[in-house]
This record gives sequence, C-alpha cells and structure tokens, in this order.
Amino acid sequence: MIMYGLNTCSECRKARKALEDAGKEVSFRDVRDEPLDDDELAVLITEFGDRLVDKTTNDYRGLNDWLKASEAEAQISAKPKVMARPVIRDQDKYYLGWDAAVQTALLG
Repeated sequence: MIMYGLNTCSECRKARKALEDAGKEVSFRDVRDEPLDDDELAVLITEFGDRLVDKTTNDYRGLNDWLKASEAEAQISAKPKVMARPVIRDQDKYYLGWDAAVQTALLG
C-alpha cells in the first residue's frame, strides 16, 4: 500500500497510524519532497479529476489567476501542497481522503 501526502498533514498521519495499527504495510511518499511524475499524476487525474485539487487551502488561494484557471495537473505540478490528501493506492484501487467510506474500505 502506498500513501501519497505530506509529512505535516494531520489527516495523512491519522490515516497512516490507523492503517499501520491494523497491520497494513504502508509506504509513505511526501509529494513535496518527491513530486509525482507526469505518468503518476495522469493516473491520479484519471481516477479523481478535479477533486485531486483541494481548493479550500491557503496554498490554492495563493496560486495566480492563470494557474487557478489551469488544469489540475498544472496546479499540482506547480504547487504539490494543493493536492487533496491522503491519496492511498491499495493494489489497483485508489482512495482519496480519510473519510468513513475510505476507512471502511481499507480497514473493514
């Protein structure tokens, strides 16, 4: 299982702890330190579309007008912190966030 997020993200920390406490092996990747490449980002955009960008963050509000009008790929490439998180890949399935539905799917 791979989790994409930020080391400083409280939701990522909660999700990682819950998964590890449940015996899951989690490989964590901080997208700030190791940005997604074009192919990885394309897969996530196909899976989640514009939901992959968290438009409620200060980082998103800080984007210039051109980037705000751009595609999600450009926004995340320019400022990885605008990516909604965590993104969790469990085999061939992808999950976005750490809500009750994602927790039920991954923790049972």
